[in-house]
Amino acid sequence: MGAAGVEKAVLFAPDNGMVRRAVSDHPERFVGYVWPNPHDEGALPLVREAVKEWKFRGVKLHPLLHAFLPTDDEVLPIVEFARRERIPVAIHSGHPPFSLPWSIGELADLFPEVRLVMLHMGHAHGVYIQAAINTAKKHDNIILETSGVSMHSKIKEAVERVGEQRVVFGSDYPFHDYSVELQKVRVAGLSEAQKELVFYANAKNLLL
Repeated sequence: MGAAGVEKAVLFAPDNGMVRRAVSDHPERFVGYVWPNPHDEGALPLVREAVKEWKFRGVKLHPLLHAFLPTDDEVLPIVEFARRERIPVAIHSGHPPFSLPWSIGELADLFPEVRLVMLHMGHAHGVYIQAAINTAKKHDNIILETSGVSMHSKIKEAVERVGEQRVVFGSDYPFHDYSVELQKVRVAGLSEAQKELVFYANAKNLLL
């Protein structure tokens, strides 16, 4: 983070206890998101404890890893809790059959008050990247995140079509190197004002 000039980062991992310790030890550097498996009986209590007691600021969902659709019954109580607490939900996107952009769009329909961060904005497949942009265009509560997206030109398209305040930089570190993820945004053809929003202001507003 220091080498890349990153001031503060959202941190999440399957080991929520590790994230809790990191956030506790370095609150000036990390914001914690809780990562539940909705299939687990204790998923909702975990989310509640993380937000209420550990002061985590959002929820991370990984439909592909845990094999669920964003609108499955076991997911809805978690998103409803996020709605009541007015915290964002970040969702992995870009891989069939569970984490496709239009499925996240269906969740956006059910919870229009919840800010849904579509991680990777479709990832590495051109069809899914386009679907991410098209889906976000239809839903004001979807924010597109840039990590892992394979086409830098689509970052500019997302800013132009979805809105410059609804695209946010992400690294997905350590899976992707900061230098690569930063460079994709830098060469996307954005204005300096737009880069300021994507790199900094949009994330800051999302976390307030």
